[in-house]
Amino acid sequence: MIKLVVTGLWVCAVTLVAVYFSVQMATAPAASPEPKPPEEEFVKGESINVPIIGDTGVTGYFITKISYMMDKAKAKDEATPLPALTTDALFTLLVGDKMIDMSKPKAFNLEAFRGEIKKNMNEHLGGDYVKSVVIEQLDYLSKDEVRASESAPAKRNIKTVPLVPPEAAPTAAEQTPAKTH
Repeated sequence: MIKLVVTGLWVCAVTLVAVYFSVQMATAPAASPEPKPPEEEFVKGESINVPIIGDTGVTGYFITKISYMMDKAKAKDEATPLPALTTDALFTLLVGDKMIDMSKPKAFNLEAFRGEIKKNMNEHLGGDYVKSVVIEQLDYLSKDEVRASESAPAKRNIKTVPLVPPEAAPTAAEQTPAKTH
């Protein structure tokens, strides 16, 4: 009989302690949430071919595919077509400014190229829309290789000069900013 009374008192004590702590936790002030960094959205680019014009005419083509990480809220509001702005930025850098000299492909500065594209896009959009530039493809194809492939059989193998190694597009986990504690 004593064991039954002691067991009953033990159950009552444990229940009272559990209720006390649950009430304390429920009435405790909520921890202030950390300010969320602005969410970014991956905007996939299109394949763009840029002809390179030399003294004798077209000397080759740059084959590019550039995507962006943009501020999610601003990207939804923007009505300007990104492919048109990307094409303009690429023509400016590759044809107008001649940022890449194919006689010295090793001298190509990838970070400066990304920075110029980002700066150009943000100037056209009128704000800080583009957070980073993802270069998925940047290859050079000479005019001679294009002509040789036209006269080749149906299964032709065109050799491009890759200027940068292809970058993988962000996965769904990388597109959502990670929470830091």
